[in-house]
Amino acid sequence: MKHINALIVLVLMSTSLLLSACGAGAVPLEEETGPVTLEPIPGTDLNRLTLTEKAAERLGVETVLVRAQQVNGMERMVVPYAALLYDPSGQAWVYVNVEPLVFVREPITVAFINGDEAILSKGPETGAAVVTLGATELFGSESEFEEE
Repeated sequence: MKHINALIVLVLMSTSLLLSACGAGAVPLEEETGPVTLEPIPGTDLNRLTLTEKAAERLGVETVLVRAQQVNGMERMVVPYAALLYDPSGQAWVYVNVEPLVFVREPITVAFINGDEAILSKGPETGAAVVTLGATELFGSESEFEEE
């Protein structure tokens, strides 16, 4: 009987080591909570999207700061054209990085496009970080979760 118990312990230990080596041991936090968490913003139809570090790394999220520029005697906000998103109704948006790994979609009004820059008449404040790479994936994640 001692030999059978010892054999069972040995098999269990071997199985545990094999599972750990394959990455099947502990369940990563991302699998427990998902790569993105949506939190509705009260009083709006918008959400705060919080990514896991791994999800942000996979998306390769990059941001650029909104800058002010004098255009035709008016100070306007300027963002890269790559930051712009359009929803199905034609409304223009950008994702603002409000905290580390936290993003909020903000409506914008595009005054005009100048090459690879969008000149805004309404949008995030100067100095806000807008997403230039990964924004379409954020929008897709937000839309997918809203439909469920």
